[in-house]
Amino acid sequence: MPLGSLMIDIQGTTLNAEDRNVLAHPAVGGVILFSRNYESREQLTALTREIHALRTPQLLISVDHEGGRVQRFREGFSALPPLIRLGHHYDSAPAEALRLAADLGWLMASELRATGVDFSFAPILDLYSGHSRIINDRAFHAAPEIVAKLAQAYVRGMHAAGMAAVGKHFPGHGSVVADSHHELPVDRRTLQTLRSRDLLPFRLLAAAGIEGMMPAHILFPKVDSVPVGYSSRWLREVLRQELEFKGAIFSDDLSMSGAAITRGFVERTHMALSAGCDMCLICNDRAAASHVIDRLEFIPEPLSQVRLMRLHGRRMEGEGDWLSHPRRQEALAALSRMNAEPTLALGDDAPA
Repeated sequence: MPLGSLMIDIQGTTLNAEDRNVLAHPAVGGVILFSRNYESREQLTALTREIHALRTPQLLISVDHEGGRVQRFREGFSALPPLIRLGHHYDSAPAEALRLAADLGWLMASELRATGVDFSFAPILDLYSGHSRIINDRAFHAAPEIVAKLAQAYVRGMHAAGMAAVGKHFPGHGSVVADSHHELPVDRRTLQTLRSRDLLPFRLLAAAGIEGMMPAHILFPKVDSVPVGYSSRWLREVLRQELEFKGAIFSDDLSMSGAAITRGFVERTHMALSAGCDMCLICNDRAAASHVIDRLEFIPEPLSQVRLMRLHGRRMEGEGDWLSHPRRQEALAALSRMNAEPTLALGDDAPA
């Protein structure tokens, strides 16, 4: 059975009968986990093992685990700093900051891969701006060239730990005030302006072969009349053709207010898939997800399957497991040097 076009969530720390039934449906291709799905590393490992055993090929298992405000699993996992701290470090010691970025990318990915999670929706490729309600310190830096350098180093660390990377939020969420969880942000800049700044990290990571991208629920009225995640102009023309991106495209959560340009979830899903998404997320609304699963009529192109299969987790480079791996002590030392400060957390069940 091929991977379906939907990524959905589950309610608890184990699978119930309804979960198993829904996850077995051909329309489903992945599961996104939240803090409510986590009690311990042992429990998480058992959960991912059970999910992976349901299907062949295995369902993709993902999580938002960036560090700082967005880290779903905390007890038993390293407390990762917000990415902006790497940007601050880059300003005074660029070479060391790039090494730290690679170490922290490896640490994040290795701890998740050890429990069976395939990938995290990371890294953030948005540009920092102090007025963004949702991005802010989740971004590496305000300068696009520095964001690209730090992100490439972070992705190299993820790859060494056996994890693919998914950059977000194309073509850049950092310059708008509004939070797309609650409303549709509108950015009135031109495509040419975006090409000179916000698009640069996405262009460079696409050229470096990043495996996935997630578009933002943002409307750019000078580029298209619909938000990015529903726009073939953005996804097929700009991301695929202009930026030559070859990986998988994941919609952001279609349950978010910024995605609600039409009431019907089936119509939203069809719009996103037709625009160029390979997989659509529907989170924290099982009724909506089930409604789409029962009614979705969309046949993905074969190339979409190839893109999605690249997101499955791999073995990490080098000898030993995640606890005994020689790089772990280096990464923990790097984390200690970052001297992470406490940050406010997003709601546990808010897709990021």
